[in-house]
Amino acid sequence: MVDPAMTDMRRDVVRPDGLRGLAADWASDQRAFKNVSWGKAMMWIFLLSDTFVFSCFLLSYMTVRMSTTEPWPNPSEVFALTIGGTSIPLILIAIMTFVLISSSGTMAMAVNFGYRRDRVRTAVLMLVTAALGATFVGMQAFEWTKLIMEGVRPWGNPWGAAQFGSSFFMITGFHGTHVTFGVIFLVAIARKVWRGDFDHQRRGFFTSRKGNYEIVEIMGLYWHFVDLVWVFIFAFFYLW
Repeated sequence: MVDPAMTDMRRDVVRPDGLRGLAADWASDQRAFKNVSWGKAMMWIFLLSDTFVFSCFLLSYMTVRMSTTEPWPNPSEVFALTIGGTSIPLILIAIMTFVLISSSGTMAMAVNFGYRRDRVRTAVLMLVTAALGATFVGMQAFEWTKLIMEGVRPWGNPWGAAQFGSSFFMITGFHGTHVTFGVIFLVAIARKVWRGDFDHQRRGFFTSRKGNYEIVEIMGLYWHFVDLVWVFIFAFFYLW
């Protein structure tokens, strides 16, 4: 038996012309977002708000750097590692960037296999993505430890402008928090995919009652956003 409510939702709605038609489209979620689920729409709204936050952080950083009268530390020297007696600039940051961008590729493959309802490959690729994300966070923790041991603090540093420390800990810390939460959710959802919760429509947290893998795509949106933000941080903070 067909639900009358579902029949009404599928019925074509007569759209007014002109500005009244535009207003009618945006006045009802069934018209404006009729092809987008609530979960995906809410993730896009969250990412939009997060874009504003990261943009404010980066704009504040650029404003401080261009307006300070003290010399700004050279990132190639501050973030250099000594390997075999040779100081290599930005080597750790380059590896971190490679790891995080690679995780974006594995996440894209996980979403692809999720569309195909390939439970095992989807779960494995999500766990690989989580492992790469955890590796990134571990290297970031090493970077923080190294700079703290060298005297960098939110209120100063031994190489010049005091704002360097606060900008570094604020921007990289906020991004690292996003990656950490992403890793936690990736592991949780991969576990549900592996158990077949989405195939059997098992109810629970983050489990769709429709029996699909949409949550994998939603996680993919979040993870790709985190990777994209790191590209801007890498360009403006480490290469400038």
